[in-house]
Amino acid sequence: MALKIAYPIYCGIDVHKSFVAACIASTDDKSVTSYKRWRFSTFSKDLRLLAAWLSDNQCKDVCMESTGKYWIPVYNMLEASCKVVLAHPKYVKAIRGKKTDTRDAQWIADLFKHDLVAGSFIPPAEIRQLRDLMRYRAKLTNFTVGEKNRAQNCLTVSNIKLDDVFTDVFGKSASAITEQLLAYPDGSFDVVPLIDRRCKVSPEDVQAAINGLMCAQQVEKLKIIRSHMNALELCKANLESKLLSLAEQFRPQFELVMTVPGIRLFSAIAIISEIGTDMSVFPTAKHLCSWAGLVPQNTESAGKKTTRVSHACAYIRPLLVQCALTVCNSDKHP
Repeated sequence: MALKIAYPIYCGIDVHKSFVAACIASTDDKSVTSYKRWRFSTFSKDLRLLAAWLSDNQCKDVCMESTGKYWIPVYNMLEASCKVVLAHPKYVKAIRGKKTDTRDAQWIADLFKHDLVAGSFIPPAEIRQLRDLMRYRAKLTNFTVGEKNRAQNCLTVSNIKLDDVFTDVFGKSASAITEQLLAYPDGSFDVVPLIDRRCKVSPEDVQAAINGLMCAQQVEKLKIIRSHMNALELCKANLESKLLSLAEQFRPQFELVMTVPGIRLFSAIAIISEIGTDMSVFPTAKHLCSWAGLVPQNTESAGKKTTRVSHACAYIRPLLVQCALTVCNSDKHP
């Protein structure tokens, strides 16, 4: 059975860091395909030439393959004038040993001609910008967690046992005591004025917990860590202000997501930034779960099945786990 030709004029683009290899293919009524190949740099001037080259050849359908972030400038340049399909490299991999950039572009075009390429979900530009900022916020949170661990390590090696007497080593009382420790590393100060009246821990236990010895090197390290943490919190606050401004146009959508128990404001914005607001791109809820990497792969060979989840869940799964934990904690402490 002959494969159906889905696009009479189409282009395959192999995207690299410094250049793109493009191949326009035209198939006539007799199913004979002719090719035009060209190579463009990824400077904006050449990408505009690429868009003009496609327009001159009446090519409106483009399939490109890329890794990393290199596809974004090319996609942004062609989005207005072409229907662009972004393919994951594993779905358009050419035959090993016969790969060149030109052949890769032609191979992508040939696969695309028969509609054999599974395109990646690319949300609108506003959602992409929101996603970029939300992922950066997640990175800042991870940086802060890493610095908290390093700060705790400084206290541990100095035999400062604040984690034994306080639930949160970075709470109000523990932070005030840590600040005082930087001035008096031997713990020769009264902790009573530093303990919040709502704390149930006894001053005697706290005084015993700080009876360690912080060397000069650990003091300086802890000062740098705390300074970095304060800077990260300031950066995160500024970023969140920008996020709220950008997300205002999607207020009805993220308020709807917030009706799910356990979903807070920034978690709702993060979910919207990942899946977008147009659910028509996913045929069913199962397709959405599969795209988000929340279900195992359906891969079987020689009777053995692969049940791993993809890396796509790196940003959505933590939000859902956090939601579940919030609901569980609320059930335990109504």
